[in-house]
Amino acid sequence: MIEPLIMVAFIPTALALNLTPGADMLFCLAQGARAGARAAIAASAGVSAGAMVHVTLAGLGLGYLVAQHPILFDVIRYAGVAYLLWLAWKALRTPLGARDMPDIRHARAFGDGLIVNLTNPKVALFILAFVPQFVDPGRAVLPQFLILGAVIAVGGFIINGAVGAFSGRIANLMARTPTVGQVLRILSASIFATLALRLVLEGRRA
Repeated sequence: MIEPLIMVAFIPTALALNLTPGADMLFCLAQGARAGARAAIAASAGVSAGAMVHVTLAGLGLGYLVAQHPILFDVIRYAGVAYLLWLAWKALRTPLGARDMPDIRHARAFGDGLIVNLTNPKVALFILAFVPQFVDPGRAVLPQFLILGAVIAVGGFIINGAVGAFSGRIANLMARTPTVGQVLRILSASIFATLALRLVLEGRRA
């Protein structure tokens, strides 16, 4: 479906983008600091699943609607802002045990990652700007989008998951001290709130 030379050019480019610190990586880092390595990996899986939804919509042409209709863009964006602020509030209010991280179910962490990614319309715009450069319009477009998107999603899952897991393991050791546990809650909440502010400011610049 995709020529080998195109994949040879696409994979290192996608990997470089995955390695660039961004909202998804910061989210997984915060999730790890908040709830540990396993929650961070589950959150990374949710982020990648959200990316595949964006890729599918872009391949079907629906992503074009987001790019062309500012109202739809703002509705999605402010939903993401509200959800990130809610996560910040939850992080501050979630009590840490004396010797462990708060218990957050993997399904919940996955859902958080999925929602945060889906409510970031910048992801859809990025996919619309980046992926078509490697798509052959003379062939079926959607399968190409899905293959190329899967490369981005898998790379992002591995890298963001590794960052979050590392953060989680360090945080789990540090959380054994009550004072440090409080700092971790504030740190996680601050990252979530910063991501919300970033969404607001990016929308104003758009």
